[in-house]
Amino acid sequence: MTFTRNILALLLAALLLNACAPAVIVGGTAVGAAHDRRTLGSFIEDQNIELKVFDALSRDQDIEKNANISVTSYNGVVLLSGQTPSKSMRSRAEEITRSIAKIKKIHNELTIASPSTIGSRSNDTWVTTKVKTSLLKVKGHKDFDPTRVKVITEGGTVFLMGILKRNEADDVVDVVRQVNGVQRVVKIFEYLN
Repeated sequence: MTFTRNILALLLAALLLNACAPAVIVGGTAVGAAHDRRTLGSFIEDQNIELKVFDALSRDQDIEKNANISVTSYNGVVLLSGQTPSKSMRSRAEEITRSIAKIKKIHNELTIASPSTIGSRSNDTWVTTKVKTSLLKVKGHKDFDPTRVKVITEGGTVFLMGILKRNEADDVVDVVRQVNGVQRVVKIFEYLN
């Protein structure tokens, strides 16, 4: 987690030195939010929540050193995924996350295990790519947009987040289950109907 935080700080510093940060941040947010069913405010708040949780978890030296935790927020619902070496650290990570304002709900999907390997993470990235591509196969819904589904893969388990109609969500899950490499699908959807 320290390496990632240092890289993020370096990138932010480089952007600020070039006076491009406002255009990049605002422009990137506008592009990301264009097809989203969340409000622009919720979209920005989710990014804020992720940064705050990541920062809070990074301040715990034991978690920083021994765990691999990913934080994803969608419309105020936070998913903790990854690995911790003990149940107590898993609980502590959730407790730290709970201390952050504006979180509606936490899905603690941390497994008790050693941090995943680079090979495992690469495989998860590949599965995520295949899942996102497979969402183009979801048909029969007038205003379904595959970019409205947030896909996170951890150890072959695919977590799906988004704001969808129930029939859209059912079809998404049916398509995702057929993707090679998907071992389990976890739905963390908010439903419009």
